[in-house]
Amino acid sequence: MLPLAIQQKLAVCGIEINGPHEWDPQVNNEEFYSRVIAEKNLGLGEAYMDGWWNCKRLDELLCRIIKCGVEYDIKGSLRYALLLLPMKLINMQSRSRSHRAAEEHYDIGNDFFFSFLDPLRQYSCAYFKDTADLDAAQVNKLELIAGKLELKEGDRLLDIGCGWGGLSKYMASRYGCRVTAVNISREQLAFAREDCKGLPVEFIECDYRDISGEYDKVVSVGMFEHVGSKNFRSYMNVVHRVLRKNGIFLLHTIGGNTSGINCDQWLNKYIFPHGSLPSAAQIASAAEGLFVIEDLHNLGAHYDKTLMSWYRNFTKSWPAFAERYGERFQRMWSYYLLSCAGAFRSRAIQLFQVLMTRSCDAREQPSATLR
Repeated sequence: MLPLAIQQKLAVCGIEINGPHEWDPQVNNEEFYSRVIAEKNLGLGEAYMDGWWNCKRLDELLCRIIKCGVEYDIKGSLRYALLLLPMKLINMQSRSRSHRAAEEHYDIGNDFFFSFLDPLRQYSCAYFKDTADLDAAQVNKLELIAGKLELKEGDRLLDIGCGWGGLSKYMASRYGCRVTAVNISREQLAFAREDCKGLPVEFIECDYRDISGEYDKVVSVGMFEHVGSKNFRSYMNVVHRVLRKNGIFLLHTIGGNTSGINCDQWLNKYIFPHGSLPSAAQIASAAEGLFVIEDLHNLGAHYDKTLMSWYRNFTKSWPAFAERYGERFQRMWSYYLLSCAGAFRSRAIQLFQVLMTRSCDAREQPSATLR
């Protein structure tokens, strides 16, 4: 059984092991308890993948666990600290390691991702302003970004971490921008090049550290989470170097509430290798002396809705992929989408849109800090 202190904390949040509520975990294997105590949050996720426990509302369970502070009991151990030690001592996001996330996550099958994403293939937080529809919310997100960047015809736009090219395609076709899009995922780039034929979009396979040229506007959506705290300053230096005078930079990234190594060991092992979430303070520190932060917009509550929309689409489309990937993969992705939704719902993690201009440029407050 779980220690009495943890059971009592769970009870305060209305959680009961094998209880009657939809968010109550149902334990199928008595070894679940010792596994979670020994392996903490990594064991919790792996036990779910192995079918040792189930939960009808996994998203709500994780939200409640975080709100009542049990996550600190799960994470708070010497073993957990030792698991994070390599990330503190070694640059886990070096050039030689940077392709791992692309190969192990983004390159597992374009058709799989497209089965639950919107038609613009946006694998990042949508903006559910005045809509409950995922497709419309992703268009809202792109329009929000375009407005903040003050995009206009002829702008040279750099898209760092372009995914399947949906943002680049939208900005080129909707606003007449000339886009240079950078990525290290060959699967994504192959699709993007074909999808954007005939548009003024150039796709380049390269590490962000090797970006060259000069651009009027720079945007980076859902990529900074892969940079790593040891490289935050280097990343900002690259953007500062390629952004022309009076240019605008928008950074769209998942963020943590505290500085340090914000890394979940289960997510690191199974979903995003070597990922680390920046805090607002770490972003500001990395930008200090290079950029003026003109606006910071927290869209964290919208990511809960985004993830739940993805999960519903994933569930509907899963029969077409069941034979290819298998049950353990299905449980892994369910745990990923629902646990992240719960984390955003609890406000343990955030989604920051940070609008910046170069600090050496005298500039009035940008007009398009839209909400």
